[in-house]
Amino acid sequence: MAEAIRHDKTARQLRLLSDALDTGRLGPVRRLVNSLSPAEIGNLLESLPATKRGVVWGLVDPEDDGEVLVHVGEDVRESLLADMDPDEIVAAAETLDLDDLAELIEDLPDTVIEEVLKSMDRENRERLEQALSYPYDSAGRLMNPDVITVRTDVTVDVVLRYLRLRGEIPEHTDYLFVVSRRHQYLGRVAVSSLLICDPLTPINELIDDEQPAIPVNTDANQVATQFSDYDWITAPVVDENNILLGRITIDDVVDIIREQAEHQAMGAAGLDEDEDLFSPVPRAAKRRALWLGINLLTAFLASWVIGRFEATLQQVVALAVLMPIVASMGGVAGTQVLTLMVRGIALGQVGVGNLRALIAKEVLVGVLNGLVWALVVGVVCALWFQDAKLGLVIAGAMTINLVAAALAGVLVPITLKRMNIDPALAGGVVLTTFTDVIGFLSFLSLGTLILLK
Repeated sequence: MAEAIRHDKTARQLRLLSDALDTGRLGPVRRLVNSLSPAEIGNLLESLPATKRGVVWGLVDPEDDGEVLVHVGEDVRESLLADMDPDEIVAAAETLDLDDLAELIEDLPDTVIEEVLKSMDRENRERLEQALSYPYDSAGRLMNPDVITVRTDVTVDVVLRYLRLRGEIPEHTDYLFVVSRRHQYLGRVAVSSLLICDPLTPINELIDDEQPAIPVNTDANQVATQFSDYDWITAPVVDENNILLGRITIDDVVDIIREQAEHQAMGAAGLDEDEDLFSPVPRAAKRRALWLGINLLTAFLASWVIGRFEATLQQVVALAVLMPIVASMGGVAGTQVLTLMVRGIALGQVGVGNLRALIAKEVLVGVLNGLVWALVVGVVCALWFQDAKLGLVIAGAMTINLVAAALAGVLVPITLKRMNIDPALAGGVVLTTFTDVIGFLSFLSLGTLILLK
C-alpha cells in the first residue's frame, strides 16, 4: 500500500514537473524541485530524459546536491557529475556524512577526490580512509563513525551534562554505547532511560548488553537481516578485538533492502539495478546484447533438440502445434520455484540443512500440478485433434517437465551460488533453457514412441 502511494506521488510530481518545464518558466520548476526531499529529487531525476534532467539538476539547491547524488543510481550519478564543476563537486561532498561520502567518493574524478580529502580535517580524513579500506558491501562501508560513547563509572547526571555541552547529537540516536577504557563495546544505554532515571544513577546499572555488536566485515545483506529480525534503529560496529568503530542506522538499512528488491527484479531480466532508465542507446544496447546473445545460444540448443525429431514432426504435424504448451508450462513452474529460492538465499533461509526437504517438497508440488494440468491438457488435446494417444503424449510430457522444472528451480540457484554466480542474474536464463530442452525432448520422444510405433 505504502509503495503504491509512493509511486502515485512520484507520477504526480513528474507530471507537474514536465508541465512546468514545457512552459519554459523555470521559477515554478525551481520551487517544485526544492520543495522535495533529496531522495524524491533523485527519484524524479531518474525519471527524466537527459535534456530535461540537466535543466532540473541545475535548479537543485546546492546544499542538497550531495544527498541527491547519493540517492541516484550509478549511471545517473555519472551523468550528473559530468555536468558539475570540480568546485561544485567538492562543495557537495563536504555536506555529506562520512558513510554517505564513502559511498560516493569512488565515483568522483581522481583530481576531485584529492580536493575533497584536502578539504577535510585530519580526523575525518583518517576515518574516511578507514571506511574505504573495508569491502564495498560490508558493515564497515555502511557505518558512520560519529557515535556517542559513555563509560560505566559515571552517573546519569554526568552524561546529561556532557550531552548538553555537545549541543547536538547524531540523527537516529536512540542509544548511547557503553565502552571500556580500551574503547571495547560493553553494551548500550537507552536515551529514554537517561531522561527518566535519578541523576545519581550509575551508568553500569542501566547497561543493556543483549544487543550484539556487528563485526565490521559482515555482509550488508546480513546486516539488513539482523535489523529486520530485531527491529533495530541503530547498531554498533566493532573490529575483531571488539573495539567500537561506529554505528549503522536504519536509514542505511532501508537503502539496502530497496537495492535488494531492485536487484532481484532487474536481475531476472539480466539487467543492472543501477541502469539509467534513459541511458544512451549505444550503452543500453551493449549491456543487453550480452544476455540476448546467451539466450540465442540456448535457443539454438533447444532448436537442435527439435531438429533431432524432424521425421516425427513431418509425420505428426500436431506435435509442432502443441510443443509451446509443454515448454511454457515448465518455464512458468520453474520460475515460480526459482523466485522463491532466490529470495530464500538472499534471506539466508536456504542451506545444506534444509535442501533435501526443499527438493522433496517442490518435486511433490511438481508431481501434483503435473498430474492435474496433464489431465486437463490431455483431455483438451485429445478432443481437439480426435486422438487419444496425442492427449496421452502431451499429458506425459507435461508431467515430466513440471517435475523437472521444480527440481531445476531448486538446484540451479544453489549451484550458481556455489559457483559465485548471482542466481538472480543468471538463474532465469539457465532455467528457461533447461525447461525448454526437457519439455521438447520429453514431448517429442514420447510422440515418437507412442504415435509412430
